[in-house]
Amino acid sequence: MTYLIIIGSGFFIGLIAAIPVGPVNLLCVRRTLAYDPLHGFVSGLGAVLADAVYACITAFGFTAIAQMIRGHSTALEILGGLMLIFFGARTYMAPPNIRIEENCDNKEKRALPLARAMASTFALAITNPATMLAFTAMFAGVAGLVGQQASFYGAALLVVGVIAGSTTWWFALTTIAGLFHKRIDDRVMTLINKISGIIVTVFGLAVFAHLIVRAL
Repeated sequence: MTYLIIIGSGFFIGLIAAIPVGPVNLLCVRRTLAYDPLHGFVSGLGAVLADAVYACITAFGFTAIAQMIRGHSTALEILGGLMLIFFGARTYMAPPNIRIEENCDNKEKRALPLARAMASTFALAITNPATMLAFTAMFAGVAGLVGQQASFYGAALLVVGVIAGSTTWWFALTTIAGLFHKRIDDRVMTLINKISGIIVTVFGLAVFAHLIVRAL
């Protein structure tokens, strides 16, 4: 029963970590509408992988790695901010007619390889050191549950729960967005590109604003 509680706790931690609307959510929704739900979901799996890395660092107590990430948090934030601005500008300027229809040939469907879609969101998510701090705070609430079991198994089950929760969110989000896939025309797609691009760029600028304020 305790094992189920640990997995359930990890599930909700993964869900809570993935739900907040941010640049990765926007990119996954946009890719779902521009290509198909598979591209959106695989993009979300990049964020799941990043969550899994941070969850492992936190759950298994990799103190040295955690301290290294905290020690280079400024560099990671700068890199993450630059990536956000890059993705935002690219999304803003993206043509509205890139949507892939079922009758397109295989060459056109490879316009955005799934591996690259996943790698881009992983890079975007892993360069946010605040994610590890969030996991540290949430894991603190269930530390007692893990402590009641063998350290390795308790931590492993918690990470499995996080992966399951995060994956569930991305599947649900891209599935719902996919329901509107056929109803989006070029005009609406252009608007989505512009709005998403501006919002993602603002996230990037906010990162640099935070760094400036912190330095003052």
